[in-house]
Amino acid sequence: MQALQLRPAPRQVLSEKHEVLTEVLHDGVNLALWQRRLAPQVTDFAQVLLAQPLEVSETLQIEIGTDEALRMPPLLAVQADLHGHAAFVADVVWLVEAFACLLDARRVGLRLRSLAKPMCPRFHVDHVPLRLISTYAGVASEWLPEGGMDRRRLGDAQAEPRDAGRIQQMEAGWVALAKGEKWLGNEGAGLIHRSPAPPAGERRLLLTLDWLA
Repeated sequence: MQALQLRPAPRQVLSEKHEVLTEVLHDGVNLALWQRRLAPQVTDFAQVLLAQPLEVSETLQIEIGTDEALRMPPLLAVQADLHGHAAFVADVVWLVEAFACLLDARRVGLRLRSLAKPMCPRFHVDHVPLRLISTYAGVASEWLPEGGMDRRRLGDAQAEPRDAGRIQQMEAGWVALAKGEKWLGNEGAGLIHRSPAPPAGERRLLLTLDWLA
């Protein structure tokens, strides 16, 4: 009788080098986290953008042509005169290109939002194959190592960890590739994470990319 093959616990890989992002393609890795530092121009633009009274809410579908060229619609066109706009857009384009190249994607969904409240305040898993998450300014996303919470009780406020030492938090500028429940072979092992609550009177600038096709 053949012994059952037990699947190892999901693990997370962190590095200050961008090559770490490729680690998410490996079985058993549900988070690849690039602990990068943003260029000063990009940081300045993000902070100035959040200082504006208008809400930021942009949703784009980006096509990658058969010639591998990115069909990138205009991003933050209304704020194009702000210092650092070109550097910020170039940074986003680089992330889109890297994301598409890693997955051989033909269509990428982009969302860029300013948030004064947590978008997903409870620990949860995403029902997508893979999502890129990066906070350009403000408090960044939180996540749990495997075993940090009973997966059967996700969404239950009473089951969430009370010990802050068990909760891991990203920093502004870091780039996370988080596997969800729809990644083949990752069922029941999506990264457990949540949105943080910004301090009163503050906002965060969040970028997410999704693999659409």
